[in-house]
Amino acid sequence: MHITGLTEKSTKALRQRQKVLLGRLPPLQAVLRGSLVERYKRCGKPGCKCAKGPGHGPKYYLTVSYPKRRPEMDYVPAEFQEKVKEYLENYRKAKEILEELSEINRELLRRRESL
Repeated sequence: MHITGLTEKSTKALRQRQKVLLGRLPPLQAVLRGSLVERYKRCGKPGCKCAKGPGHGPKYYLTVSYPKRRPEMDYVPAEFQEKVKEYLENYRKAKEILEELSEINRELLRRRESL
């Protein structure tokens, strides 16, 4: 990821942006990597309504992918779904903020400013 316009900003403006970004970080203990997926399953019983319809559900699963491994899925009970969505969004926000902070730090390094 490359943030455009950093080279035109003053060092003071970059440091101010760092402070703003740090203040926007979500609580890091409340992050969760992955995706929440909705699934419908067929039970396989003859005559069940799921045989001709979409299946039983929806059921929600947290899916997490790792390099060179199969994705892992964990069932998410209904009472945890909103919290899981919040934690997933916190992870997305934190990652976005960390990327921008990293780009600012690279620019400061290019300028030979203290990190």
